[in-house]
Amino acid sequence: MPIDSRPAILREITGDTVNAVIALSVGEGQGRFVAPNSVSLAQALFAPEAWYRAIHWGEELVGFVMLEDQSLRSPRPERPEIGVWRFMIDARFQGRGIGRAAMELIIAHARSRGVFDRLLLSCVPGSDGPEGFYQALGFQHTGDMEDGEVVMEYVLGEGR
Repeated sequence: MPIDSRPAILREITGDTVNAVIALSVGEGQGRFVAPNSVSLAQALFAPEAWYRAIHWGEELVGFVMLEDQSLRSPRPERPEIGVWRFMIDARFQGRGIGRAAMELIIAHARSRGVFDRLLLSCVPGSDGPEGFYQALGFQHTGDMEDGEVVMEYVLGEGR
């Protein structure tokens, strides 16, 4: 739970909120870890497997998440996977526990779909990157690399 106990909420992005989502940005030096939200939203237009939401902290817009949910494809793969494609918390809201609370909602969403064994993600390795954040949430290295990024997984459990 974030420090001041406001809940993290995942909300659909609308015509009224898209510009505010695009205006969100990570801290100085963090740009190499995640694409701008405008790029993510443009990519989502052409990816039927893209599931994306604005992250709110109470009523305040604080971040963005986009998943690659292969179960949304048509035809649906026999063994679809789900992964975090993009995840960001605006620089003004980092360090307050909001990212952790939002990622817990994302994990719960993946589990609630009932078709996935694990939630995947990849991240740029390095001491200044998000790898430690994901490890603290329970993500583990798979041993794979993808485009120079470390691939990690969160096991969703037998009950999925």
